Amino acid sequence: MFDFVRKHTKVMQILLFLLIFPSFVLVGINGYNRFREKGDAVATVDGQDILQGDWDATHKREIDSMRQRMPTIDPKLLDSPAAKYATLERMVRDRVVMAAASKDHLTASDARLARELQQNPTIAALRGPDGKLDVARYRQLVGAQGMSPQMFEESVRADISSRQVLAGVGGTSFTTAAQAAPTLNAYFERREVQVAQFDPAAYVARVNVSDADIEAYYKANPNQFQAPDQADIEYLVLDLDSQAKGIAVNEQDLKTYYDQNVAKTAAPQEERRASHILVAVAKNAPAAEREKAKARAEQIDAEAKKNPERFAELAKKNSDDKSNAANGGDLDWFTRGAMTKPFEDAVFAMKKGEVSGVVETDFGYHVIKLTDVKSPKPKTFEEMRPELEAQMRKQLAQKKFAESAETFSNTVYEQADSLKPAADKLKLDVRSANGVGRNPAPGATGALANPKFLAALFAPDSVNNKRNTEAVEVAPNTLASGRIVKYVPAHTRPLEEVKAQAREKLVALRAAEMARKDGQEKLAAWTANPASASLPAAVTLSRQDSQKQPQPVLEAALRADPAKLPAFSGVDLGAQGFAVLRVTKVVPRDPPAPAMAQEERDQYSRWWGTAENLAYYDLLKERFKAKILAPKPDGYKF
Repeated sequence: MFDFVRKHTKVMQILLFLLIFPSFVLVGINGYNRFREKGDAVATVDGQDILQGDWDATHKREIDSMRQRMPTIDPKLLDSPAAKYATLERMVRDRVVMAAASKDHLTASDARLARELQQNPTIAALRGPDGKLDVARYRQLVGAQGMSPQMFEESVRADISSRQVLAGVGGTSFTTAAQAAPTLNAYFERREVQVAQFDPAAYVARVNVSDADIEAYYKANPNQFQAPDQADIEYLVLDLDSQAKGIAVNEQDLKTYYDQNVAKTAAPQEERRASHILVAVAKNAPAAEREKAKARAEQIDAEAKKNPERFAELAKKNSDDKSNAANGGDLDWFTRGAMTKPFEDAVFAMKKGEVSGVVETDFGYHVIKLTDVKSPKPKTFEEMRPELEAQMRKQLAQKKFAESAETFSNTVYEQADSLKPAADKLKLDVRSANGVGRNPAPGATGALANPKFLAALFAPDSVNNKRNTEAVEVAPNTLASGRIVKYVPAHTRPLEEVKAQAREKLVALRAAEMARKDGQEKLAAWTANPASASLPAAVTLSRQDSQKQPQPVLEAALRADPAKLPAFSGVDLGAQGFAVLRVTKVVPRDPPAPAMAQEERDQYSRWWGTAENLAYYDLLKERFKAKILAPKPDGYKF
């Protein structure tokens, strides 16, 4: 094929020209590029399309932002079809609101924009003590989001304008106590109920099934006995450990590294221990009062210098710092930064056993004695050797990994029929694993626990052609590539293998049917003759306290018409059987405390405002002809 192309270059050029040129004529160069890069429309708002590429990019940004805030979140939750569809719905909502703001001429003034930026805590942190914005850091902050300051400010202005659209509806919503009371009373209302449950477990002993019944159930429900597809695989892992294996650390390099970093091996900071005598006086006290305090401190200082051994005795007698006066003014060990600056400067300028002289701080006047000093002591080379060797080995491994990563990626791709060439070239071990599925197995670790790696393994090309996967980053500084050696498609497991499971399922199904039939018969009989009903003691149910009753039972109890009580009803609980309940009466809620009542009304107002916002948004969607073209995922309920 390639020989033909080389020998008939001019023919191929003419052919390609004839194939490609008409498409440019029909849609234009810009339209062609746009279609190629952005894809089909997935939604439309006010005549403007949202393209597949825009959707993909927005969802990726949302995933990246979420993973930064929540590093431990399961990636599958973020990149599921439902999560991606929710992103599209938010994009449509934003476009609808922006269109409404534009059509209604809702804009944000420069003054309003300035207030919004001033209230932003992240931007506020960029201001210095004088209130001036650090412009360089501000540019760096918005640049990290792929924007210039002007683009960022315009996005904030657009956001302010958009908020005005719905604020005019939800922000003006209010409710009175009379309006809220019927809804709140109904919501918190309680019901006295007698519940008889017909549990399938009580009927299991009465169920008899034959081998023929089990076989018929097995054939009728093959999906319940499916074994998922599995594969036996080989895989390679390139990580720091694999790169560190053959690394030898040079002795002279270790010593040089020690000499260059010896300061870092010392104790964190010099520590000092001091005692003090405080003559307390307020910073804003009258000058005469401060002079009096200073004179007293100078007198104490003279006595302390005359006989330093009496310092503790003087502190007990004279110090106004009652937290340590009884201990002779002892402040224990501290480092720089622990005390106020004048105090700290004096202490770290003194010699052991020296008395300072009078030191002024915001607390008053101090007389200080330095009682001891702990100087940082560097560790010897021999003490540091294991740590230094580990550090250097890690640095060299990181460097080697960076050099090997490209070779690894290229080799597993270019020689896709085997992992051996990459293993030989980089001196890696080919690992193997059997029975690997599309989802991580319980207890799986490393590459086998990485959903992205497993997805690459079960991609059509890997399954059908048994080719190497691309190099997949399964962890920081860790790449993996694998290939399928043996593939077992999803299949229905043989009856002999699942007979016990099939029997268990069939017995449970028939026991539930018997429980349902018995419950329905009792419901009919008790409804016809209430006096014959055999029911347990009544319990009081509410939305706040279900008394451990199943949710369908609670809902049925609360749906009962208060005007027709007492009344019977039945609830089919599916595999959990059947319940017959008799709602006897409505139990009014206890009047809440005034503070709680106000909180409930506020919550009701918020609910009402949200409902009004949603209704108004639905009108805006109609006004601007908003439509999502992408199919909704199965089971999507939002």
